[in-house]
Amino acid sequence: MRIVDHVKKLVGELESNRAAKPKIIDGICGTIARELSHMRQRALTANLGTLPDVAGTLAIVANRAGTGIMMKVRALADGVNSMTMQLDQALKMAHEMPPEKGTEKKQS
Repeated sequence: MRIVDHVKKLVGELESNRAAKPKIIDGICGTIARELSHMRQRALTANLGTLPDVAGTLAIVANRAGTGIMMKVRALADGVNSMTMQLDQALKMAHEMPPEKGTEKKQS
């Protein structure tokens, strides 16, 4: 959740700086792509369903050259909202799961 919030903040920063120099925009996009790539790797190891796929796709969108800045911002904002919903659902399911019974040892 912390990384998704950070990426959401970076997307907002990218949107507010859309008229900035290309070097600044490329720096923000690079940071977003790096954060999403790290998140993808962590989500793959945690087995979080389709979340790694979404994070990987968004990392590619953030790093892609030649795409209009508004298209990039719109795609990233929609993707971050999707990731937030998926994480909320995963957390809800994790809290509702019954505890595993194999971890308890019986004494005889």
